[in-house]
Amino acid sequence: MEEAQHIGMPPETLAVFIGITLVSFFIDFFAHRDDKPISLRGAVLWSIFWILTALIFAGYLFVHHGEPIMSLFLAGYVLEKALSVDNLFVMMAIFSWFSVPEGYRHRVLYWGILGAIVFRGIFVVIGTGLLVLGPWVELVFAGIVAFTAVMMLKGGDDDEIEDYSDHFAYRLAKKILPAYPKLVGHNFIISHAQVEEELKKEANKDLVSKIEKGAYYATPLFLCTFVVEFSDVMFAFDSVPAVIAVSQEPLIIYSAMMFAILGLRTMYFVLEAMKKYLVHLEKAVIFLLFFIAGKLALNATDHLFHHGYNISPINSLLVVLAILVIGVVASFIWPGDEE
Repeated sequence: MEEAQHIGMPPETLAVFIGITLVSFFIDFFAHRDDKPISLRGAVLWSIFWILTALIFAGYLFVHHGEPIMSLFLAGYVLEKALSVDNLFVMMAIFSWFSVPEGYRHRVLYWGILGAIVFRGIFVVIGTGLLVLGPWVELVFAGIVAFTAVMMLKGGDDDEIEDYSDHFAYRLAKKILPAYPKLVGHNFIISHAQVEEELKKEANKDLVSKIEKGAYYATPLFLCTFVVEFSDVMFAFDSVPAVIAVSQEPLIIYSAMMFAILGLRTMYFVLEAMKKYLVHLEKAVIFLLFFIAGKLALNATDHLFHHGYNISPINSLLVVLAILVIGVVASFIWPGDEE
């Protein structure tokens, strides 16, 4: 039977993780602080940079903690990246509905990623804490992951919300602040004085009677960010149990998610350009979810019945990579199967 891999929170490993993360945030913030669209070439180069950053941390884990720990990290990292694909496609639909210009999208994604980092941390603590209750919790997690796969399999693109004005997060944001229906630069929130200035413009005269009174107003960027954050929280309910299937070590889980999330902003623009070509990638993600659900169930039943069957860290990594490669290759071999 495979023994659980635990490294706890060694001060040195934790310090390296925090140091690389802070430097990465600093680089990301200053590299994309302007409201300019990111070119496909730029997005690809930045995506490669973030992958190399994750590999540097993986190399550190290999040197200081051995191959099994490195494999757990890489499997969790690749899995989180793969599962993020579906979430990024949802974000594309959200940006389209809110008519967010390309130059402002990375600004919304920046705050969305900050929220993802916070909520992932909360869910990882809760998820790994629940595991102490016994293997039955793993079976529950397996059920959650399998249910997500089934819903994706049944729904396809039909489950996308076409009118986000009915979305819970949209309605909640409008209760917090009255909304101004037009973009005002890259501002998320504008003052009453700014609204008055906007309403003086001839093109906005018809909005005077529609604007509620308030000291501050939410712009479409604020409403869009609220919906993106809520979407990511719902996504975390699926991704955290899935990554826990790879490793039950909080540091491994959270670091894998963190390094995957750091590259999501540029990965979005790569996927946006490549979406029409990667027609079978979502099917690969669905198959991956079924594999993860099976791995969770196998681990749980091993603890309950001691059958001795399990999937090693390196085999988990190889299976995850193989499924994704098959999905990408199939998309180029049979590009006409989906519109």
